[in-house]
Amino acid sequence: MKITYAPMEGITNVYYRRLHRELFGGIDHYYTPFISVFSDHNIKKRDQREVDPENNKGQDLIPQLLTNSAPDLVWAFHYLRDMGYEEINLNLGCPSGTVTAKKKGSGFLRDTAALKNFFDEVFDCLGDEGELLSVKTRIGINSPDEMEAISEVYKLYPIRELIIHPRVQKQFYKGLPDMTAFRKAYEISPSKVAYNGNIFNTDDYAKVVEAFGQGEDSKLSSVMLGRGIVADPSLARQIKGGEIINKDEFRFFLTELEAIYRQELRTDKNVFFKMKELWSYMSGCFEGSDKYLKSMLKAKDWTSFKAGERALMDCCRIRALEGGLEDVNIKKIADEWG
Repeated sequence: MKITYAPMEGITNVYYRRLHRELFGGIDHYYTPFISVFSDHNIKKRDQREVDPENNKGQDLIPQLLTNSAPDLVWAFHYLRDMGYEEINLNLGCPSGTVTAKKKGSGFLRDTAALKNFFDEVFDCLGDEGELLSVKTRIGINSPDEMEAISEVYKLYPIRELIIHPRVQKQFYKGLPDMTAFRKAYEISPSKVAYNGNIFNTDDYAKVVEAFGQGEDSKLSSVMLGRGIVADPSLARQIKGGEIINKDEFRFFLTELEAIYRQELRTDKNVFFKMKELWSYMSGCFEGSDKYLKSMLKAKDWTSFKAGERALMDCCRIRALEGGLEDVNIKKIADEWG
């Protein structure tokens, strides 16, 4: 079973990915944060840096595209193939309001007729190479019941892998994943399927694999980690039998990250905001961290922020993260639908 690292805008950039791979490992594929394609068939310089093979040596990287234009996707697909990429991913999962308002990301799922027309044009243009296109999706906009109609569209095409995050757009990341909707989509799909959502520890991973990844007929090809591995960078390593992160390793990781961001972002203020964002996830790796995180997020300057960080690291113990699937009898669901 492959372990992949979800694309997270503002976090998993080329520098973060490189450091994570060097220090922790365990990831079979990293995904770039989504790359927007301009109407003049161009991408931002920042995104060019993200996909430049010279910047990603040693990484098994899959670029992710955000578009609802078939010609733009086809252009970007060939642009990335010319760089040597063997898989390109389409983002139909982003729940951000600024994205969905443009009918991109999960916003494109609202109109299955338009989605089908889009895929008809894409796969006609790509021909045999269409088999190198994977898709990351949500299960609908407002209701999990929407996934059945969406799945009927996906099954018409030779999608390389269908990565399913079983939440609807309006949930963002709240509530539990809908494993019943995931199972239905899993059964309908002729493609390989990946699971994404609320994998916070090794038990969460094991439950998904037990339910969907067993037997010769299993279509589960990978499990994608997101917020859980930002909180605990050693999560993939643990899944593959390695050790949980310790405080010395965590401190070294923080020091290296700060050095990277200082070089990239130039000012203490920008590094300050970046580390605040990361700590909003990483604090979950420590017991009793809430009061320390609160002081860090309220800090108005770098000195106060670092004082709060030191207090958290000194006073809180590292724990294995609490999972997000304990309340879901995933095996029972699998049996019912199997």
